[in-house]
Amino acid sequence: MHYTVIIHPIGEEPIVGEIENIPTVKDTMVVVTNPRRLDGKELHYLADNVITVIWPFSRINFIELMPSKEEEDIIGFVRE
Repeated sequence: MHYTVIIHPIGEEPIVGEIENIPTVKDTMVVVTNPRRLDGKELHYLADNVITVIWPFSRINFIELMPSKEEEDIIGFVRE
C-alpha cells in the first residue's frame, strides 16, 4: 500500500510524495517516489528524470501522513 506524505525537511519548504511503508523507529532513511512541492511543481534541486529520492531522517523535522481515499470516504461526523 502506498501512503501519500508531506515531508518537512530542515530549513526547506515541505515536499509531497508517496512512500511504500510507514517508517519505523529502526529506519534511518525514507524512500520517497514522485517528490514534488506542495503546489505540484518540480523540486528545483532534482534532475528532471528523478522519480525516487532517499532522504536521511537527520535532514527531516517530521512527516505527515495524508488520509487515503478509503479513509476520506468514512463518515466521521453525523448530525441529527
